[in-house]
Amino acid sequence: MQYDFEIDTMGVMEDHAHIVLSAPSKYSPSTIVEVLKSISSKKVFEEFRWLKKHLWAGEFWNDGYFVTTVRDKVTPELIRRYIRYQHREHKKQLKLF
Repeated sequence: MQYDFEIDTMGVMEDHAHIVLSAPSKYSPSTIVEVLKSISSKKVFEEFRWLKKHLWAGEFWNDGYFVTTVRDKVTPELIRRYIRYQHREHKKQLKLF
């Protein structure tokens, strides 16, 4: 199924992901998250079949998420920079341990 989501920027960390995307207004934020989680978990379990046995009830994602929209003071470029910065800082922090 085609959803017409366009991922602009994405940063994937060990325990969470940041995604900037655009989507048709017919989709609510909760529906977008549900679709992204569903499709990505199916792909992960297809590629790493053994993983499902090691996860609680075979669930890849937690229930929670945070969504915000772009507005005057929270510009797309500000969010993109935040994602790039978080990705670099996360790698540095992991190297310490």
